[in-house]
Amino acid sequence: MESVNLLKDLILIDSSTVENANRTIQFCKAYLERHGIQGKIVESNGVQSYIATIGSGKKTLIFNGHLDVVSGRKDQFEPRVEGDRLYGRGAADMKGGVAAIIQAFLKLKDLSLDCKIMLQLVADEEVGGLNGTKYLVDQGYVGDFVICTEPTNMTVSIQAKGIMRLDIHTKGYAAHGSRPWEGENAILKAIRDFEKIQELPILSIGSKFYENTSVNLAFIEGGDIYNRVPDHTKMGLDIRYVPQVNPEEIVEAIRNVVNGEVIVKVIEPSINVPSESEYLHLLSQTIKDVTQVKEVEMTGQHGSSDNRFFSGKGIPAVEFGPCGGNWHGDDEYVDLSSVKELEEILIQFAKKFC
Repeated sequence: MESVNLLKDLILIDSSTVENANRTIQFCKAYLERHGIQGKIVESNGVQSYIATIGSGKKTLIFNGHLDVVSGRKDQFEPRVEGDRLYGRGAADMKGGVAAIIQAFLKLKDLSLDCKIMLQLVADEEVGGLNGTKYLVDQGYVGDFVICTEPTNMTVSIQAKGIMRLDIHTKGYAAHGSRPWEGENAILKAIRDFEKIQELPILSIGSKFYENTSVNLAFIEGGDIYNRVPDHTKMGLDIRYVPQVNPEEIVEAIRNVVNGEVIVKVIEPSINVPSESEYLHLLSQTIKDVTQVKEVEMTGQHGSSDNRFFSGKGIPAVEFGPCGGNWHGDDEYVDLSSVKELEEILIQFAKKFC
């Protein structure tokens, strides 16, 4: 399997740094050139991405994948195969998926395609994707449908929560630490505000895939010495909102119940591919044809991916990738049979898409 050898080579590169993630992009460019693909590297703030396009026509199908990984021990960058599993940092997240889209792309290149197929490889998804996929989308590298081969255990992820990050600044009144009743403790005020936020009805709204919007109290900064009542604090919230909820309404609801200043740091779009999407139906049918399963499982993601940048432009984008486990943890692995199966599904889907 060409994809297995390619995957091993990719894992050997510790792409947890910008420099090495860029090296991995350059490796893929050289690999594709040796197999007859002329693509190009684009760069934003020192982060490199790779773009190549085959075919012609009005419609464009995008295969998107990231080559950066989270950090790991040295031995995690030494791939090993045990049965059907290939172990190594990034095997599942998401170099296995990248190997599949590269091999599918190569097998499609010599066909007479009545559409464009664009391969996008990026190097900064794990740190936000701003200089990778977002930059590409902002530069006009878009299409009609996107498949990002993040590890989904061969389910099709059609939803993902949106991201919201808020800072809440709360003021109190300083006093001597031995007489706290003479002051107003800003930290305690912030904690009480957080408890009010947790009870907001808008946060309890759920959907088919999500019970509710989640709120993580990420940090509290306040106080500096033991013997003084803190008069100011900053509370940071990481909110992951369900696609059915307007994030601006969440911000307004929070402003109405807290005693501090609410500062919006980030609001990034959720993902919600309509179930009636013709491309989604086509992908589902292709999976059935290749795998012989009776039903294709549709799922939602609590975390986000680079697909949100396409979704923000109204472009349907799904995550659909191989089986594996322990990504970001010890003994990360991908099932090699699922990588090969994914490759075949991508090929057959691209033919039908065109």
